Amino acid sequence: MAETRTGVIAIVVENPGAVQEKLNSYISAAGHIIIGRMGVPYREKNESVIALLVDGTTDAINSLTGQLGTLPGVNVRSALTKEK
Repeated sequence: MAETRTGVIAIVVENPGAVQEKLNSYISAAGHIIIGRMGVPYREKNESVIALLVDGTTDAINSLTGQLGTLPGVNVRSALTKEK
């Protein structure tokens, strides 16, 4: 079994309405590695901030962050535990 890492993926979305459907589909498809989600809309600026708590292989986490990063107006960063 592959080693898993725990961490957080931070997502900042400009103009969330334009990418909401695709963003949610990527997150839903990766549901097996997501242990928690918090999203805060910032309506005054038409932005959203989402934090995903994850536990998965480096490949699975990188795949999700890569997919999210391809969406226009979406900025993604992750912080993970160190590999053992």
